[in-house]
Amino acid sequence: MRISVIIPTLNEQEDLPVLLDSLSKQTLQDFEVIVADAGSTDDTVKLAKKHKARVVPGGMPGVGRNRGAEVAKGDFLFFFDADVSLPPDFLEKADKEMQDRFLDLATCEFHPDSQLKLDEIMFRFANLSVKLNQDMNPRAAGFCIFIARRLFERVGGFDETLKLAEDHDLVQRASKYRPLRVLESTHLNVSVRRLEKEGRFSLIQKYFKVEMHLLFKGNVKEDIVDYEFGNFAKKSENTKWLDDLEKKIIQMEKAYGKLAGPRDKPEGDGNKPSKEKNDLFEKMKAGLDTLIDAFTNSPEDSVASDKKGKTDTGKSGKAKK
Repeated sequence: MRISVIIPTLNEQEDLPVLLDSLSKQTLQDFEVIVADAGSTDDTVKLAKKHKARVVPGGMPGVGRNRGAEVAKGDFLFFFDADVSLPPDFLEKADKEMQDRFLDLATCEFHPDSQLKLDEIMFRFANLSVKLNQDMNPRAAGFCIFIARRLFERVGGFDETLKLAEDHDLVQRASKYRPLRVLESTHLNVSVRRLEKEGRFSLIQKYFKVEMHLLFKGNVKEDIVDYEFGNFAKKSENTKWLDDLEKKIIQMEKAYGKLAGPRDKPEGDGNKPSKEKNDLFEKMKAGLDTLIDAFTNSPEDSVASDKKGKTDTGKSGKAKK
């Protein structure tokens, strides 16, 4: 068998069928699907079996991927997360390019399943980072790692002692033998559920903390941040100022999209803008003012200002006595 697709899951009844449906439509059919489930309490396992996937016991993502690899029959292991989807010719193009370029370790571009420009910008930056670091600091996201089984076994698979970034660790160890390369012929789509649940800027802040730990302290073997796995139904409590900032940017983007839309009909009296566009412009202006305040007044400044105000009030109170 050419390819083993391995998917770690936990309560993925909403998103897993989308990926499994996209796999059923692949032009290349020489592959198997293995779902490593971490004890789902919903219909994840039932849906996986309905799509003819082999289900094995899993755990956290790294553990699940290892359990899947242990029973895999394919020459290549393609690791995906449950919330991705593939173009119909994904496996065919990926397999051909890996053969043509003699690759044993690869990843690909990932695009957001979202219409927001903000998401597009964030994903472009993430893709660029992966490409620029291919040689100096190779890393790839766990939802799109493609590796020859013999190379995976040679490096011992995912390190199950790590709490986070076990995907980056695998790629770095494997790249000592074979270089990581980004496929040019195809891409996959990723849901933005984690961004929506945890908040875009809160998530960036979390990833930055992990990156700093990797840079200065090495692999993450303790819980330095909260990691959500299989719990995407309820929105996380984000840092309030970051959450508000994100909402304002999204509101501005939507308002701009309406303002910048094609003008198929005249505005009305001469060149006078419609009331709707005036309202949208005012909404954008208010949003811009909020952004300026957010970037010029940090949360620490706000706290300091509040403390100063309380101190001044206390002093004036004493003076009156």
